[in-house]
Amino acid sequence: MATYQAPLREIGFVLNDVLNVGQLAEQLPPFAEATPDTLLGLAEEAAKLIENTIAPLNQPGDVDGATWKAGVVTVPKGLGEAYRQYAEAGWVSLCNPVEYDGQGLPYTLAKVVEEMLCSANVAFALYPGLTTGCFEAILASGDEATKQTYLPKLSTGEWTGTMCITEPGAGSDVGAAKTKATANGDGSYSIEGGKIFITSGEHTMVPNIVHFVLARLPDSPPGVKGLSTFVVPKFLVNADGSVGERNQLECVGIEHKMGIHASCTCQMQFNGAKGWIVGKPNEGIQNMFVMMNLARIMVGFQGLGQCELATQNAIAYAKDRRQGRAQNGKAEIIEFPDVRRMLLTMKATTEGARVMAYETAMYVDITHHHPDAAVREEAQDWVDLNTPLVKSFCTDAAFDLGSTAIQVYGGHGFVRDHGIEQIARDSKILCLYEGTNGIQAMDLVRRKLMMHDGRLAQRFFAKVRSENQSDAPVGFLVRPLMKALEALESTTTWLRDSYKSNPDAAGFGAVDYLKAFSLCYLGYNWLRMAKAANNLSDESYKQTKLATAEFFASRMLPQVQTLCDNIKAPVENLMKLDAANF
Repeated sequence: MATYQAPLREIGFVLNDVLNVGQLAEQLPPFAEATPDTLLGLAEEAAKLIENTIAPLNQPGDVDGATWKAGVVTVPKGLGEAYRQYAEAGWVSLCNPVEYDGQGLPYTLAKVVEEMLCSANVAFALYPGLTTGCFEAILASGDEATKQTYLPKLSTGEWTGTMCITEPGAGSDVGAAKTKATANGDGSYSIEGGKIFITSGEHTMVPNIVHFVLARLPDSPPGVKGLSTFVVPKFLVNADGSVGERNQLECVGIEHKMGIHASCTCQMQFNGAKGWIVGKPNEGIQNMFVMMNLARIMVGFQGLGQCELATQNAIAYAKDRRQGRAQNGKAEIIEFPDVRRMLLTMKATTEGARVMAYETAMYVDITHHHPDAAVREEAQDWVDLNTPLVKSFCTDAAFDLGSTAIQVYGGHGFVRDHGIEQIARDSKILCLYEGTNGIQAMDLVRRKLMMHDGRLAQRFFAKVRSENQSDAPVGFLVRPLMKALEALESTTTWLRDSYKSNPDAAGFGAVDYLKAFSLCYLGYNWLRMAKAANNLSDESYKQTKLATAEFFASRMLPQVQTLCDNIKAPVENLMKLDAANF
């Protein structure tokens, strides 16, 4: 089976040597005690539980899966106890506010732990992950009474949470939702309707499940402008905070999926269930997007975790597997050029994506806690820009690297014994939920490039150019990065202009543009990593970093020019083609 060891050396290098995580303690008053040593010490503690207790459940959970019978969902053996250990140890509550029983630590630390958890067992990670999403939604939009009722229990993981958005026939078209909410006259609402693809919608691991539900009031306008959000608990909550009678909702089935089998994906039916509105009427879509933007970052970290799992197992296998003889006479397959090409692609992608993901998490912390409004505004620009990049690039990479790992293993990767094919199966859903990666690309092109008259992308271009490029040892990376950046910048201008006159052209090129932007971002990351590595005394680690940076500069960064050429290719005849002729 696939094994996992937390890459603590790599995590420390990114946080300390590349991103200067110490700035969180130095500049953000709430985190004055969250020094780099404290953050890495906590990451090491989390790694022990994750490696020893949660990772071993990954393959058995995939084989057994969640099961449904007469409305009751049973999770695979050992999962419930592992969840309780994880919650009781405080890992669910890391970055939640202390006033709601959280620990008030940086969001960045929570994401580091999340990466490790998603490497070890991404299906398990969805239970605390959706709980955090529900917590964030209520925190952002709920009144104080609602917060006091639900947030402490969600914060500690004593209760779990869900996001009930999707309905049959209304997948990504959220405005087509038909679930109804009718006022009961006592401040509560009666919720009627069905939801599908509801992660963690039903199980018995905890005493209560809190559903955050998107529904429509009787007099609301059509489309997204007529949606409201409601908190609907599985069990009603008594005045003293204890669990009361069962609410009128049920799980009518679970999905039988390609992967993440240990995560229960439920079909939920609300039969007049009692719910309470969260936020103002008809502002549900705004409430949801507060949560969904953070959820998209969460999914990106799920992808990063799977990238790491695929990479470290492929490398370990290639070092041990003996097959024939390479040019140097050695039999281990890591000595063969094509295998080495695959492994370097995996390393360059995973390590570059980690910097992008961690940096985004740090910008979230700065956005929320920096005392200077101008600094907060700039950090928010980076969060807005990076969210579709992290979500899409990291999850596409997870599926691609899962496939590459299978290729490294050869026939042994195709059979279940090694647990490598599970990575590809588990990872594909990451490209689909919380907005497909095509939707992320359109969000980047249609919204993020247009915001503040193009300010977001311009900040990125300026940041890359401002990086000190005079260091001779990294010249091999500076030159192709500047060439790629010029291509990306001119294509960005072309896309913004084209969208106004020919939105189909922008839409056709959006996915290629997101990948080109992500590769440029990774080039910027590898420039910073190469410079940081040059200052290390660990010669072996330094040489590995520089070799991987060289591979990225010569083999991956040049793809940006080709992608930019693709984006500008004519699409008129392609869009005119009658659908019947496909």
